[in-house]
Amino acid sequence: MDLATLKALKPTEYSEAADGYRSTSDMASAAKDRIDNQIAVALRNQLKGKAAAAAGKQLGELSQNFHYVQVQCGLASTALEAFSYEMETAKRKLDTALENAKAANLTVNSDGSVTYPPGGEKGEDGKTPDGGTVGGLTDSTASAVGRQAANFDPNPHHRLAQDCADLIATALKEATESDGKWAPKLRALQADDDLTVSDADWSDAHSDMAGVREAGKTYLDTLPQPPKEGTPEDNAEWWNSLSPEEQAAWMSANPKTVGALNGLPSIIRDEANRIVFDETRAQLRMELDSVPKPPANEWMVTPGPYPMTVHTGEWMAWDREYGDRYAQLNQTLKGMGYIQDRFDRTGTGGLPEAYLLGFDPKGLDDGRVIIANGNPDTADHVAVYVPGTYAGLEKIGEGEDHGDIGRGEKLWAESSKMSPGQNVSTITWLDYNAPDSIVPQASSGKFAEEGGPRLYDFLQGNRESHENASGSTAHTTVVGHSYGSTVVGVSAQTGSWRDPEAVDDYIFAGSPGVQADRAGDLGAGADHVWAMGGPWDDQVVRQGGRLMGLGDNLTIPTDESFGGNIMKSDSGGHSGFWDAESQSLRNQAAVITGKYHRVELE
Repeated sequence: MDLATLKALKPTEYSEAADGYRSTSDMASAAKDRIDNQIAVALRNQLKGKAAAAAGKQLGELSQNFHYVQVQCGLASTALEAFSYEMETAKRKLDTALENAKAANLTVNSDGSVTYPPGGEKGEDGKTPDGGTVGGLTDSTASAVGRQAANFDPNPHHRLAQDCADLIATALKEATESDGKWAPKLRALQADDDLTVSDADWSDAHSDMAGVREAGKTYLDTLPQPPKEGTPEDNAEWWNSLSPEEQAAWMSANPKTVGALNGLPSIIRDEANRIVFDETRAQLRMELDSVPKPPANEWMVTPGPYPMTVHTGEWMAWDREYGDRYAQLNQTLKGMGYIQDRFDRTGTGGLPEAYLLGFDPKGLDDGRVIIANGNPDTADHVAVYVPGTYAGLEKIGEGEDHGDIGRGEKLWAESSKMSPGQNVSTITWLDYNAPDSIVPQASSGKFAEEGGPRLYDFLQGNRESHENASGSTAHTTVVGHSYGSTVVGVSAQTGSWRDPEAVDDYIFAGSPGVQADRAGDLGAGADHVWAMGGPWDDQVVRQGGRLMGLGDNLTIPTDESFGGNIMKSDSGGHSGFWDAESQSLRNQAAVITGKYHRVELE
């Protein structure tokens, strides 16, 4: 970049362009939300048949288009802000050099060199030291040599001219480098000229995000950073301190960081995690497509008098090289499909908008998922359901009842029916490494000891975001099933007495123990601790947990000596506490909505 171009440059114009892209991103986000939560909902509830299904699919693709526009325009806005910041820095250096040159009566030439007049004390020959012209030096060694030479010159203007020329050269160098760096990054922020947002487009968006983070590091590092190991209150204070431009920069360049911070508004975490979700799904699909498919001839029958069915040699060779990754990709994508199914069920049976409050397909071995029915920040009643052994991303929505996601939906439906006129939000919380076996994993308290503090932080964050959004706290219930109740018990005993209470009631279903022997140890008061059990395999789980020591002093929540409320249950076993129209489900809803008089006790 030459001197004239940098002099004429107005960095604020790029910042203004960034504002335009940011506005477009916001409009695309609003359009996406309207499609997902109004238009598509009305279509699902009012029309049936093949034509309606085809229209629904088209609406889904249109929603994806708007989401892609939102993400890419957000990145373009951040890139332009970063470019504007870097050019403004270079422009300030140039302006400083020009002002200094003018004040010292120096002449700045079109090539950036600086001419200085004769000056200084006359020499022995009676002449004033000559003037001259110097060029700028950006190399540190060469610049030091140039300054030293200028210091030896009896003409004091020489050193001033060299300083101005060096500053001009530095400004031009930085501006040129910034222009060369950002031009290809901005050109890359364009989609194919069609109406389909493909997996390749989303994968490119992920690469674009990494490119903007790398190129814009100088700018992004100037933004206020989230507190290290901050509390939810710290996180919320940080987010609220950011300007809209700074919030948009964090969202576009670092959505994974934003989506994982407890205490931030649920709508912000959902937006960030959906970006991560769509980009991750596209990358995994493309990776799966690149893995060779398993051979069709998987099985063969061995010859001889005792034939056996075994894998073919070709299949075994494939399995050794690709089997594990092929299976892992399929399992992860299956779990992500369950999450997408929940997004697509919004409006069915009155089901509210889903909020993806946490998502990491690789986190904690089993994957991390936190998904809410309705906005917990504005709800009157919030319930957090914690699943137990065998829970994982790949199973989170399986079966006709939609697995652990479905249990959250049933709690929402029953609780909403019990509290007309009030808002209910139910959350499926799988942000811990659930045991993958009864023995030895579920027989150990280790997984609960790791997961309990994570749940505690989430609940404190939920309290913080609700207070910031509504000016009050919601009535909050935590529901722990099986080993999930052990996690809840550890969570309840985490923190200190100084921390504000984030939970009003605890419900334990099929609990093998909660690392406590008295309901009063959990902080909500013994009269706000509720437990229920079932026959058959539920008895095995509860009594097995007792013997394994998951409850202190061999005590579990369904023991009278524990001191809590023991609710009636009509579950036929360990997994029936959420059966439709069941007493078990109604009792949970009564606690969740604070209608304790409707709870039936044993």
